[in-house]
Amino acid sequence: MARLFPLATAAVAALAGGLMTVPAAAEGEVIRIQRNPNAIILEAARVNAGADVIYVSGQLPSPLDPAMPMSEVTSLEQMGDTRAQTVSTLAKIADVLATQGFTMGDVVKLQLMVVADPATGVMDFAGVNAGFREFFGTEENPLTTARSTFEVAGLVGPHFLIEIDAIAARAPQD
Repeated sequence: MARLFPLATAAVAALAGGLMTVPAAAEGEVIRIQRNPNAIILEAARVNAGADVIYVSGQLPSPLDPAMPMSEVTSLEQMGDTRAQTVSTLAKIADVLATQGFTMGDVVKLQLMVVADPATGVMDFAGVNAGFREFFGTEENPLTTARSTFEVAGLVGPHFLIEIDAIAARAPQD
């Protein structure tokens, strides 16, 4: 009960206008927070109520040969290195977004799960960033996104080095 009292007092004060509030941003506004202009990723993204938001499930890369079905992939060489797989996966995300009228410039958060390259035994972070730079901070899309990157033990198949999911947001379209 003693722990509830301060919360109740704060709630009453808020209702009475006793607490200072932060001014609200415009409805549907998306704010990108990047204090270091040289960083390739954002520190944060703020998506205000009323924004159109899409959550893209984890996407995996396609074989280097677009005509090759996944069921016929038997080696990592057919899928490419981490950079190639990052580009392939981000291209799939761009395609999913386009079907809903979004662009890569609307992406506010990416989560990357990366498997260590079997040739080196470590995650190819440079390859991830090289692929990332083909979609963010470019002439076509000068924006970047908040991002988390995790090294994982494995993905759903033996030849996948990366899986990426995304969240995109934008002001409502009239």
